[in-house]
Amino acid sequence: MVPGGWHNSAHADRPPRAAFGRARLAGRDAAAHFRAAGADVLLLCEDSYAGLARAVDRALDSGVADGAGAGTHAGSGTGGGIGGHVPLGIIPTGTGNDTARALGLPRHNLPAACERVLESLAGGGRMIDAGTVTAGGTSRWFAGVVSAGFDAAVNERANTWRWPRGRIRCQLAMLRELASFRAINYTVTADGESWQQGAMLISVANGQSIGGGMRITPEAVLDDGLLDLFIVSRVSRTGLLAVFPKVFSGRHVDHPAVHLRRVRKAELTAGNVVAYADGERIGALPLTIEVVPRAVRVLA
Repeated sequence: MVPGGWHNSAHADRPPRAAFGRARLAGRDAAAHFRAAGADVLLLCEDSYAGLARAVDRALDSGVADGAGAGTHAGSGTGGGIGGHVPLGIIPTGTGNDTARALGLPRHNLPAACERVLESLAGGGRMIDAGTVTAGGTSRWFAGVVSAGFDAAVNERANTWRWPRGRIRCQLAMLRELASFRAINYTVTADGESWQQGAMLISVANGQSIGGGMRITPEAVLDDGLLDLFIVSRVSRTGLLAVFPKVFSGRHVDHPAVHLRRVRKAELTAGNVVAYADGERIGALPLTIEVVPRAVRVLA
């Protein structure tokens, strides 16, 4: 580290209903930690994910964060650091922190996470893949998982609740959603091969987990140049309830309704289905998901 010679954008990436305020305070605390280490810090705070993404893009385009810089996010979003020359540090302060978990970063320990960023900056970090998801003519980056089924419906429901916090909120939302959920009829295209698929959920993953540790694709690798297509085919609600507890250990992969396939590009079409990527709402299907190998340097 060169004191005063690099800039840092420490910021939250959650909408107000998803702990945005708490993450903003974490951004302030992280900025103080980096300043104490001798860094020049640019702290960006906005009231929405979209507003924050625009602010990060403006800072990067203006050269405020240069090649020796670190874009440090409190939460799971990765857009500002992907596809550019500025390495990305992650200070995990969200509910799920699944990208941080995949990278082996300290979670819910802000000083330790800041120190890991500083240590990794000196070593150059590591390159990982990322994905793009395109829906309604708009594309955005993701580092972890795109959800487009029961898991996305659970996310949609959980994001309307202010309490409880943490993993239990996702579990309770899952039980509530299960009461009315029905299988979805998809058209799936994976690397040019298309088929009709009745399924409870379909996810496309770069990372291993969603929802704070549900290991839906336990063999996924962040830097293998591939995404993992995860499908749970049509089962009863009782059957789905039997599958889901196993995802925390990764033991669900042997269930006959579970199908895994590694792909470079996937296209999903279905009616009345909303997709999420890294916990952020993307919008309605159809959507196209592609891997971009070695797209981002992370300070991990």
